[in-house]
Amino acid sequence: MLTLQRRHLVGHDILLARHGNHICSMRLDRSAGRVIALLDDGSVDSAPNLISPNLQLPDTMQRVLRNDWKFLATVSACVAGLAAAMIVAAISLAGLSADPALAQLMTTYPAY
Repeated sequence: MLTLQRRHLVGHDILLARHGNHICSMRLDRSAGRVIALLDDGSVDSAPNLISPNLQLPDTMQRVLRNDWKFLATVSACVAGLAAAMIVAAISLAGLSADPALAQLMTTYPAY
């Protein structure tokens, strides 16, 4: 089941349990998979961000876009192409019409 929510970082909980109010700032090191905390006394502590490497976490919106960008771009291009083809067809039908009232109706229809 796909749930689009912000992931809760396990490393934040670990560092809060270790140091409590003595944490000045925390940042996520994605390449190492760790959360790094700067403490009041100037020292630095880190904790792993995952409980288990095999744990399947829920998908986030960024992850869905990052994994499926080619599919989403293809679908968007197809929709844009279909819309452009429909606009061109409507304009060409208005130009082919011998009745000026029909041509005027087709060109002013989007205004309504």
